[in-house]
Amino acid sequence: MINEFKAFIAKGNVMDMAVGIIIGAAFTAIVTSLVSDLINPIIGLFMGGVDFTNNYAVLSGDVAEGASLEAAREAGAAVFAYGSFLMAVINFLIIAFVVFLLVKWVNKMKDAAIKKDDEPAEAAPAGPTELDILMEIRDSLKK
Repeated sequence: MINEFKAFIAKGNVMDMAVGIIIGAAFTAIVTSLVSDLINPIIGLFMGGVDFTNNYAVLSGDVAEGASLEAAREAGAAVFAYGSFLMAVINFLIIAFVVFLLVKWVNKMKDAAIKKDDEPAEAAPAGPTELDILMEIRDSLKK
């Protein structure tokens, strides 16, 4: 059983998948930071600082008027946090679009590299053929 496990782990597909998951986790941190630290503030600037996170409806419990979502949750109230969900959907759409642009850029670069490899090297200019040389010798002898 241990030998089977070693054989399974040693397969290239498993190692490729593990590397992909690790790189994916690191890439997730980069994309999340890009969206939350760079893109969302710019969007907020143009949309007047729109943030739906604190929009909620109290289902049960006592919550002070105008309290933040965090304060309502700390008070033990049951809340319907539709604003947090809406912001999560907006962030997902932004992240999905950023990932789409990055994948499109990577594919474009990969296609350019493949096209560069497929192009035949410039052939040296063709010299005279054997027939051309023989005809030139014949013409020279005639003179």
